[in-house]
Amino acid sequence: MNGLKEKVLTLDTMNQCVRRVEYAVRGPIMLRALELEQELRQGVKKPFTEVIRANIGDAQAMGQKPITFMRQVLALCVDPELLSSSHFPEDAKRRAERILQACGGHSLGAYSVSSGIQLIREDVARYIERRDGGIPSNPNNIFLSTGASDAIVTVLKLLVAGEGRARTGVLIPIPQYPLYSATLAELNAVQVNYYLDEEHAWALDVGELRRALHQARDRCRPRALCVINPGNPTGQVQTRECIEAVIRLAFEERLFLLADEVYQDNVYAEGSQFHSFKKVLTEMGPPYAAQQELASFHSASKGYMGECGFRGGYVEVVNMDAAVQQQMLKLMSVRLCPPVPGQALLHAVVSPPGPSDPSFAQFQAEKQAVLAELAAKAKLTEQIFSKTPGIRCNPVQGAMYSFPRMHLPPRAVQRAQELGLAPDMFFCMRLLEETGICVVPGSGFGQREGTYHFRMTILPPMEKLRPLLEKLSQFHAKFTLEYS
Repeated sequence: MNGLKEKVLTLDTMNQCVRRVEYAVRGPIMLRALELEQELRQGVKKPFTEVIRANIGDAQAMGQKPITFMRQVLALCVDPELLSSSHFPEDAKRRAERILQACGGHSLGAYSVSSGIQLIREDVARYIERRDGGIPSNPNNIFLSTGASDAIVTVLKLLVAGEGRARTGVLIPIPQYPLYSATLAELNAVQVNYYLDEEHAWALDVGELRRALHQARDRCRPRALCVINPGNPTGQVQTRECIEAVIRLAFEERLFLLADEVYQDNVYAEGSQFHSFKKVLTEMGPPYAAQQELASFHSASKGYMGECGFRGGYVEVVNMDAAVQQQMLKLMSVRLCPPVPGQALLHAVVSPPGPSDPSFAQFQAEKQAVLAELAAKAKLTEQIFSKTPGIRCNPVQGAMYSFPRMHLPPRAVQRAQELGLAPDMFFCMRLLEETGICVVPGSGFGQREGTYHFRMTILPPMEKLRPLLEKLSQFHAKFTLEYS
């Protein structure tokens, strides 16, 4: 009776799908970065004075200031007594009162309906209509979510079915945002890789999509196609012609489309423009507009807002079977509702001040300043890496990251293998230990065999970004010399 019993839950008895989940953005590199920060606080001497976390798209952690109007609306919602204060502009007060009227008990602390507050879903629909030049959007097809990530996982759960060769396959871009590979591993779905074309600024090639699709049919049943536009980690912006070709292929091959469009405000390159899948699909007319199934995702975490911590996002579904849409609502209801403060923040994102509002001038100035600085950082990143021997960087057309390719000497690759590490993980870990710069190895996002990359955000303030880029370039030269 007093003998030690084996635990019920062990690595062998736990859900093996969970064991297969990997999420590089917060993986071993990030854990080591946290340890180094703790060591620095304890006075341990290092060859650097701070850890610079260029591993994750967390704008405000990197020093970006919140947009004043959004925080004012949120503050008024959280503490309604402030509505009588003269420190807040009248348009922010009107927004807050409108949101509170739509909340249970007129409080942000009450649950909302599972799909999100009806008023805010209506505002999201109006935002989509403005964005897409007047194309109608139905609030009943909009589901608010805990960031875009939660909505992406929900839609993938609906899609995954079957066993063996009938198991659902999902086409994802390589390189990809690891949420997709992690979710597919957890759901025991089949990940079908299609490679973006690095030689042509990470373009999406429909011929490559067809190759991936036809090869996958021997081992699974491909049912969905994910596109990230603008790209994460690659920063490319898809052309309208490319989006049309993707929609035609999805229609012909009977694939459900997932359009991850969370970086739609982050477009920097001259000649690049964001086109939503919903708009292009609708303008293509029949048979596509009335039949092609689509889920498109957006978030308050990226863009010029950078409000990651509030976890506000939404999905709009197009041409989804009505009965399945009810199942989706049921699935969301198990989680009760998305965070209501995040919903309130999303309202401020999709209903910004208009030209006649007192907050308009300041809002526009703050928004343009954030986007202009991001564009300058994107250009600087490309310029410095392009001058660095052994590093090659495509233009950062959009989003918040660069994904440079680097040459690693054979001896470095061999040493990494001896240590049981991917070669780019070995490089990134050494970079962190010697410079305090935290970036994510390309192997965490997927890359063509024999190529090595890293992802870094362009979010650090300009006064830190330039020395960071120069230090990283110098470290690569030193590392190359050491293993040559």
